[in-house]
Amino acid sequence: MGATESTEGEREPLLVPTQTESSIQPVYSRVYGRRWLVLTLFSLCGFMQGMVWNTWGPIQISAKQAFNFSSTDIAVLVLWGPVGFLPWLLFMWLMDKKGLRASLLLSAFFMMLGSAMRSVPVTDLLLRRWLIHGGQLLNGLAGPTIMSAGPLLSTTWFAPDQRATATAVASLVCYLGSACSFLIGPLLVPAPNGTASAVGLVYSGTVSTDTNYIRERIQLVLYSEFGMIAVLFSVVLLYFPSRPPMPPSVAAASQRLSYRSSICRLLSNVRFLMIALAYSVPTGVIAGWSGVLDMILTPANISQVDAGWVGFWSTVGGCVFGVAMARFADSIRGMLKLILVLMLAGACLSATWFTLTCLTRLTHLPSTKATLYTSCILLGVFINSSVPIFFELFIETVYPVPEGITCGVVTFLGNLFTGLLLFFLTFYFTDTSWLNWCLTGSCVFSLILILMFRESYDRLYLDVFVSV
Repeated sequence: MGATESTEGEREPLLVPTQTESSIQPVYSRVYGRRWLVLTLFSLCGFMQGMVWNTWGPIQISAKQAFNFSSTDIAVLVLWGPVGFLPWLLFMWLMDKKGLRASLLLSAFFMMLGSAMRSVPVTDLLLRRWLIHGGQLLNGLAGPTIMSAGPLLSTTWFAPDQRATATAVASLVCYLGSACSFLIGPLLVPAPNGTASAVGLVYSGTVSTDTNYIRERIQLVLYSEFGMIAVLFSVVLLYFPSRPPMPPSVAAASQRLSYRSSICRLLSNVRFLMIALAYSVPTGVIAGWSGVLDMILTPANISQVDAGWVGFWSTVGGCVFGVAMARFADSIRGMLKLILVLMLAGACLSATWFTLTCLTRLTHLPSTKATLYTSCILLGVFINSSVPIFFELFIETVYPVPEGITCGVVTFLGNLFTGLLLFFLTFYFTDTSWLNWCLTGSCVFSLILILMFRESYDRLYLDVFVSV
């Protein structure tokens, strides 16, 4: 009965980590400093795509005189942006199969080719009109990748505590580019004699009435945008890797669903469809609503100049506030639904305030420039800043569906609702007050869906618990 010495096998631990478990270690995840360069290049592409898309709206009076454009031409030039989303399935397939570098190179090439077509200085105005329309269409074809690939870039290059911030920067900077067009175009292109530009400058004299001079100034804007895009395309061609040598997180290295399986999973996921509608309805409506903001504010005695500034500050405010809220979401992960509820509640209040103020004859509310400015800018801030938060919630909900495919579906839906709103506007344009009620209703509809939504954080769980 004496004690015997234990054998070598008996001294082995009973619980031995498997090969799969031992291979998932934080040491295999690494973030690279070059991620900020990648984010900067992608953001610059988005900035230029938004600027080119919004070239003609702020200088439409000058463009009509220089190129004999009609109001329909100006509207169609803006409409080429949503039309560029029609082949979105092809761009999502390219992003899924070939990676971010190939899809961004193709988008940057479309932008460069489109801006080059717009810049061809032909004297035949009819041919010039077709070249400008074709250039705007090519720029619109860059939209599916530019507006959908932000979450894919943030997951591929950034750590979990920086993903929401990177998504906000990548997805909102295109809005900033379109907002800057309200300043750059009117500053370089004079308006016809006696008319005011979008920045409040009133031109007079023979120089501003000279059609050739106005055409030369527009040509300068087109050449400048083409030059910047050409340089940007060259830089992306020289250096823009699809992914880092080592993934920044467990989620970035995990296996994803195939393209066909992802589409089927998204279309059969009720929870995803719920938040997809909550995102696409208000963002699509406000995109069309902002495009005709001067028409909406005209009955309230707000000039086109003031309407342009309202649109500018609401967009810039939405970008700044969106990045700030994304950084806040990174610091307290797992609170995306609460942030969206607060944003959409603010959007509902702002939209209701603006709508009732425009109906001052019925509501007897004070309708001043200050109240219209404040309510309209707050409305843009709350809705535009919710975009990156929605994107992060999409990815968490449908993981492991690839990020590019998920965001491609919702951005297509947003552009679809924008197109529907503008389509109905062509029939009911005499009284635009119904647009305000559509915007208010879309915010309330989105808030109800988010309150009913049951959130989950599958990707965050993988990064936090599996990596540990």
